[in-house]
Amino acid sequence: AQEEETKDEAEVSQPRVERQRESAVWPSVFAICEFPASPDVLGLRLTLPFSTKQENITGVDLGLWGRSLYFQGFQFNVLRNDVKDDMSGFQIGLYNSVDNGQLLGFQIGLFNEANSLRGLQVGLVNLGGEVQGLQVGLINRSETMNGYQVGLINVIRDAELEFFPFVNIGW
Repeated sequence: AQEEETKDEAEVSQPRVERQRESAVWPSVFAICEFPASPDVLGLRLTLPFSTKQENITGVDLGLWGRSLYFQGFQFNVLRNDVKDDMSGFQIGLYNSVDNGQLLGFQIGLFNEANSLRGLQVGLVNLGGEVQGLQVGLINRSETMNGYQVGLINVIRDAELEFFPFVNIGW
């Protein structure tokens, strides 16, 4: 019983600032530099100079180079927006990619690629696997297409007419 009282007295005598520091958590709102294990972000993530290792981002991603596993919201990174799996929302930057999952939304940039797209791609080069929607650019390519391609070079790989300039339609 005496040990417990000494322990309680030690906790009470500990300065308040130290107790707050022990229970404080790094805010997931601003992710500015590389941390080994960072929490998921719900809100705003600033990727200056590059992104951190969050798997799930919900909100707004602003900066130079943003990457995550899953993303819901708006990604505005100057150099690259990179999502490894599913994404719903918007990507605006020079190079936009959704690697293995599905993109439900749109991409605007010089180079856009999505494994599976339900939405819109606008850029110089647009690449898609399974596309349902619209591709507008100088070069548009998709494996399968249920929608339209508008550009100089339009390729739908599984269509009877694989290449058609200016406007190509896949059903």
